[in-house]
Amino acid sequence: MITVVVVDDSAFMRKALSSMLEKDPEISVVAVGRDGEEGLELVRKHNPDVVTLDIEMPRMDGLTALRRIMMEMPRPVLMVSSLTTEGAESTLKALELGAVDFIPKQLSKVSLDIVRIEDELREKVKEISRRKFLRTPRSLRAPRPVGDGGAFTSSSPGAGGTGGGASGGEGSRPVLTPRAGRPVRDIVAIGVSTGGPPAVQKVLSRFPADFPASILIAQHMPAAFTGPFAKRLDGVCNITVKEAENGERLRPGTAYIAPGGKHLRVDQKISMVEVVVTPEPADALYKPSANVLIESVAQAMGRRTLGVILTGMGSDGLEGVRVLKQKGGRALAQSDATCVVYGMPKAIVDAGLADEIIDIDDMASAIMAGLYK
Repeated sequence: MITVVVVDDSAFMRKALSSMLEKDPEISVVAVGRDGEEGLELVRKHNPDVVTLDIEMPRMDGLTALRRIMMEMPRPVLMVSSLTTEGAESTLKALELGAVDFIPKQLSKVSLDIVRIEDELREKVKEISRRKFLRTPRSLRAPRPVGDGGAFTSSSPGAGGTGGGASGGEGSRPVLTPRAGRPVRDIVAIGVSTGGPPAVQKVLSRFPADFPASILIAQHMPAAFTGPFAKRLDGVCNITVKEAENGERLRPGTAYIAPGGKHLRVDQKISMVEVVVTPEPADALYKPSANVLIESVAQAMGRRTLGVILTGMGSDGLEGVRVLKQKGGRALAQSDATCVVYGMPKAIVDAGLADEIIDIDDMASAIMAGLYK
């Protein structure tokens, strides 16, 4: 039985989350709390496998409670977040402090997607409950250096230290140096979901400003989150990181984050490659979709493409990587030991499509090497 403590100042949300979770016979909500202080006491008392934690609460807010949980009794925490710019900033901060993922508050509303959202919530709780935290995020154990700009820390199992931004915080790895000569592959397509923000930051922060390829990223995130996510990454990386805009030209040394609620494709022109931001296909399970991105890049760029599948639930990216391999591209998968959820990488590994299986700490080096293979 997976035990959960739900902490939220809204009685409606406490009831909605509890009801959704307990539809699964493997999940038991052992207690509910009305604010951070009560939540801490309940976590100490019940020692749950997973905690859901609202951000805006009286007496003690969610971020303060999260810091205390991660310092005193680390465990998987899902934040309950409003889908606003302010909510995005707070949620990204929570991920930096060690939260595994977030739940949109809109999941409590009646909609055509409510069954899928409920299923995803239960599956997410079950997946992350299997992962045990090995250490408290370093951001809670050591002062952040001046000018760090709020780099994400990694709370994934087996991950060593912080992601480390351009400023070189504690546990960071040195920025890589490109090889001499022209790379064989000059476009990197990354698919990622649950546990993604710290993993993406860890990879991008090691690339030099003159990284010899363009990077496109499909991270499963709501529309209000992808802009702040790109901005935070841009502040701690040597390369440029931005939310992708329709019609802009791909440039090396730049990472393009797919806008939430839209798909990211590329269009090969005579002398350049352009970004295409589109709502189609409208019926895709995820927006942005790793399958849509990787298949588009593979069709346009063929063997010049390096596909990367990082931590995430489900199998998004599998069909895209299948096309990529048919076109002569190369594919890397994050290792089971360093994923928050070993779903998306597992799908391509089990299908025999991964050329290499890489720990997240070594993924930046593997990507750099893969450009020349």
